[in-house]
Amino acid sequence: MLSRRHLLAAATTLAATPCLAQAGRPLRAIVPFPPGGGVDAFARAFTPALAATLGQSIVIENIGGAASRLGTNAAIRAAADGQTLLITNDTLVAIEAVPPPGATPLLPGLAPVLLGAAAPQVLVTHPRSGITDAAAYATRLRGGRAVNVGVPGLNSSQHFASELLGVALGGRPEHIAYRGGGPLIADLLGGQVDAGIVTLGAAIEQIRDGRLVGLGVTGPARNAAAPEVPSFAETVALGFVAETWIGVLAPAATPAPVIAALHVASATALRDATVQSRLAALGFDTPGLGPEAFGAVLHETAARFTAVARAVGLRPEAA
Repeated sequence: MLSRRHLLAAATTLAATPCLAQAGRPLRAIVPFPPGGGVDAFARAFTPALAATLGQSIVIENIGGAASRLGTNAAIRAAADGQTLLITNDTLVAIEAVPPPGATPLLPGLAPVLLGAAAPQVLVTHPRSGITDAAAYATRLRGGRAVNVGVPGLNSSQHFASELLGVALGGRPEHIAYRGGGPLIADLLGGQVDAGIVTLGAAIEQIRDGRLVGLGVTGPARNAAAPEVPSFAETVALGFVAETWIGVLAPAATPAPVIAALHVASATALRDATVQSRLAALGFDTPGLGPEAFGAVLHETAARFTAVARAVGLRPEAA
């Protein structure tokens, strides 16, 4: 919790940083995925409160493609004036673990502002797939029967989670890459793919109304927002955990006082009661970590995903 002294200091920083609110110019919030996925759901719950806190309008720009690289690079190239934010998930770090040949590293071009949310992934299927539960999925993998699983981009965090789950279950599905969770869910609803793995918030409404079947969540236990979906840890993969996070970042050259002010504004928005309620309903926790702690998470996640890539044999050519 921020003390009164910290809040007053932050308010002074906000007031003294005119580039945080430029008259007539909306702030850009780049989401490097198409609409309809988990990051987009977080952004649309979070940014109205951030706009109110900053006293400035915010425009969400969905720039999908290349497992989030296109949108991420757009944020990196933006002016470092506090007027562009990147809202993304741990796919940012996953694709760094298996970079395409010649790709420029992304993390050095970004400055962490706020780690806003954490959530499990969920493996979902359509009711006509014949895969009724986690045990049936495990049986198909172990039996060598072809199972195609959609992921929001090869070498995305969801792809890594699915590979790890396959290792735990003793089989490996065929992965089909999509530009994001939204397009993947559309094909799942149409029965075009056997199963898919997305952030829980991206599929929770379809699970609740029975259009999709939740086979399991990747958290350590069931999620309060979808208690009917078991965890893999309690069914077929004892101890299995592969959660995701969503964070806010800015171009790396953004001045430190601006980063500090953006963090305070973002943390204030995250604590808004309406935001908390909407995110909880989507299955998100809201850690609200600041730049230093978020930076540590970025480096820890990078090390973990690099180890995963080596363990399952992911290669740059597959990126």
